[in-house]
Amino acid sequence: MVEIPLAARLRPNSLTEVIGQSRALIENGPLARLISGDQSGSWPSVILWGPPGSGKTTIARLIGNNEGAHFLELSAVSASVAQVRELITKAKELKNLYDRPTVLFLDEVHRFSKSQQDSLLSAVESGIITLVAATTENPSFSVITPLISRSVVVKLDPLNDADVLSIMNRALESKSGLPHASFEIDALSYLAKISSGDARRALTLMEAAASGSSNSVSLESAKLAAQSTIVYDQAGDQHYDTISAFIKSVRGSDADSALHYLARMIAGGEDPKFIARRLLILASEDIGLADPHALVLAEATAGTVERIGMPEGRIPLAQLTIYLALAPKSNRAYQAINNAMAAVEAANTKPVPAALRSTGAVGYKYPHDDPRGVLPQTYRDGDEIFYHPSEHGFEAELAKRVEMIRKILPR
Repeated sequence: MVEIPLAARLRPNSLTEVIGQSRALIENGPLARLISGDQSGSWPSVILWGPPGSGKTTIARLIGNNEGAHFLELSAVSASVAQVRELITKAKELKNLYDRPTVLFLDEVHRFSKSQQDSLLSAVESGIITLVAATTENPSFSVITPLISRSVVVKLDPLNDADVLSIMNRALESKSGLPHASFEIDALSYLAKISSGDARRALTLMEAAASGSSNSVSLESAKLAAQSTIVYDQAGDQHYDTISAFIKSVRGSDADSALHYLARMIAGGEDPKFIARRLLILASEDIGLADPHALVLAEATAGTVERIGMPEGRIPLAQLTIYLALAPKSNRAYQAINNAMAAVEAANTKPVPAALRSTGAVGYKYPHDDPRGVLPQTYRDGDEIFYHPSEHGFEAELAKRVEMIRKILPR
C-alpha cells in the first residue's frame, strides 16, 4: 500500500486552515467568494499565479468543496483538447438540467498550447464553466491574452519562513501528520529557510528527515535529508529572476552577490552558454570603453566554456564574473548607438557629403597626411553629438581625445 505524502495529508479542508496568502484571500475578494459558494452574481474565472507550494492547488480544491458547483480537475500535462471538449459538453448538460455551475481546475495551464487554451474560451465567456487555472509562470508570457482578459489574475506570494514553520508545527501536532516525530528547533528553522516559501517542499523534506531517524531530528540530520535539493526552474520565473539578479549584481560591482547567483544557476543546471552570452552583452553594454578588455575576456570565456563544458566551465565563468563586477563601468557606447538610432528613425538623415562618396568623390582629405591623424573636414551634414564619454577607467583617456578631435572637426 502506497502511503499518501505528508503534504497531501495535511492539505487544508477549509479557508480557516489556510496559512498565508491573506492578501489573495481577502474577504469578499474573488477567491473568498468562490470558496464560500457565493451565488450573488456570476462567478469569475481565476488564474492563480504563484511559485510551487504557495497554495494554488489547495485554493482550487477549496473552491471545489462548496456545494453550489460541480468540480472537475485536469492537469495540462496530460489533458487533450478532446478531454476539454468532453468536459465542456458535460458542463453544458449540468447547466441546462440543474442550473448548476461547473468549476474546472486546470493545473499547469502554461503547458497547454495556444489551440488547447483556445478551446476553453467560448465556455468561459458564456459562463458554462468557471475556470480556475494554476501556473508557476507569468500568465502574460504563458497564457493567451483572450483567456487572461476573461479571468481575474491572482498572484500568490511565496510563504514566509514563519508561515512555513507554522505548517511544519501543524504536521507535528496533527494525527494525520507526524505526531510521533520530534525535531530540534534549529532543524525546523533550517528546513523552513531552504524551502524558499514552498510549503510542499518543506513537508517533503520534513518527512524524509523523520523517516531516517528514531530520535529527535537534529540540524545535521535535516541537512542530510536536504542534500542535493536545489530549487531552480530553468523555464520559469526563477530562471528570469536569478539571471536578472546576477546581471544587476555584476553591473552594481558586487562580486560576492554575483558569485552567489552564479552558483545558484550552476547548481540548478542552467545552460552555461546562456550565462556566458549574457555576460558578453554586459561586457559591452555596461562596461564598454571603460575597459575594452572586458569584451575580449568575455568572448574568450564563452569559447572556453563551450570547449571544456561543465563542471570545469564554472571556473572561467567565475573568473569572468569577478572581473566584470570589479571593472569600471560605462554604458556610454550603448547610449551613443541608441541616440544615433533614434535620430535615424526620426528621419533625421541627409545625403552623404560628396567628398565621402564611393564614386565621384571630390575634395576628400586623407587624415594620415596630418601628424595629428585628424584633418578638418565635414563627415556629415549635421551637428548632433551622440557619444558622451564617461570619466571611468580607460574611457577617461578617450574623453580627452574626443575633446581634441571635436575642436578640429567642423560643426
